[in-house]
Amino acid sequence: MAALPGLEQSAVAVLKRAVELDGGSKFQEALICYQEGIDLLIQVMKGTKDIKKAHYRQKITDYMDRAEQIKKHLEKEKEEGKYHNQIKIPENGTGFSYENLFKPYINETLTEVWVEDPYVRHVHQDNGKEQQMSALHEIKQSLEGYGITLEISFSSSIHDREIRFNNGWMIKIGRGLDYFKKPQGRFSLGSCDYDLRLCHETSVDIFHIKHTKKT
Repeated sequence: MAALPGLEQSAVAVLKRAVELDGGSKFQEALICYQEGIDLLIQVMKGTKDIKKAHYRQKITDYMDRAEQIKKHLEKEKEEGKYHNQIKIPENGTGFSYENLFKPYINETLTEVWVEDPYVRHVHQDNGKEQQMSALHEIKQSLEGYGITLEISFSSSIHDREIRFNNGWMIKIGRGLDYFKKPQGRFSLGSCDYDLRLCHETSVDIFHIKHTKKT
């Protein structure tokens, strides 16, 4: 019972964010927040035995109705090939980690990801070709431990930057994946937590196409 106030505060915070995203027409992100907030509120309701139980039940119903409306709207846009969402990352902006950026578009149907980026091998502390290949090979070996296969190929003609998921999502980032600024030091905020890492200004465009396949 002691944990209920904290759980309720978390639910309120997540649902408040859902409403803000909803109002800004960020429907995919709003749907994720609605779902997370509803789950938290259900836990709160289950641990409540007083008159507030009916209040929570009504709130859950209202949020579920709105989430279902958003879900139907998104499905319609996907079917018609009209889905497009743009995220503006400001200069020195924070809160744009890869997890935050890609999480709304990852689900149980995702099994393959294709990344095309002309500068994906370039990192701040790693400019030699041999070091770059060694780093990519290390990533490949590490992923194998999680049952993930990394295939690497090179092209002398790639200029576009895009990430394609085989569940239909396609993400284009103006600067590619290298939109983070170099941290000020090993122990500075943002050195390990990319949500706290300063960003370069860029735009992220998200589309959904019915069939995504490697070309």
